[in-house]
Amino acid sequence: MLVKTIFSGFGGQGVLMMGVSFAHSGMSKGYHVTYLPAYGAEMRGGTANCTVAIADEEIASPVASEPNYLVVMNSPSLFTFQNKITSGGTIFLNSSIIKEEPHRHDVKVFRVPCADMAQDLGNIRVSNTIMMGAFVKISDVVSPDIYLKSLETIMGGKKKSLAELNRKAFNAGYDYVKNN
Repeated sequence: MLVKTIFSGFGGQGVLMMGVSFAHSGMSKGYHVTYLPAYGAEMRGGTANCTVAIADEEIASPVASEPNYLVVMNSPSLFTFQNKITSGGTIFLNSSIIKEEPHRHDVKVFRVPCADMAQDLGNIRVSNTIMMGAFVKISDVVSPDIYLKSLETIMGGKKKSLAELNRKAFNAGYDYVKNN
């Protein structure tokens, strides 16, 4: 098994955290993992992306040529990365922000209104966690329990209320794709 994923969006949307948390959960499950971040000097508001590869064998390169999954949080990321995904792969779109359609017809597309869902939960900053709930459900690389435990480990000793909010956000995304 080798699963390659690109996470991309604006700096400040938690894109790099998505990659780190997915990589950490893969390591927690005992897989081999690579994580390769890329971001502009301006950080917040600029573009950010990262590549995560998870495998049950050693990984030769952190570069994800023809990734299986693309998770995009903004329109520029969709247009930058949609041509890189392998035929038969899957694209996850933040449909609260991305109104354009991918021009690829050989991939599956999941539209998750994660920014709107985060507003409903009272904190726009959990948009990325909502998207990760959807991604974890569909990709089925790690279990929800492993992912959430990894997320809590990464977040450290922050407030218990933040951990509860992240759990709610994750479950909202997970349930959204399960029911749609």
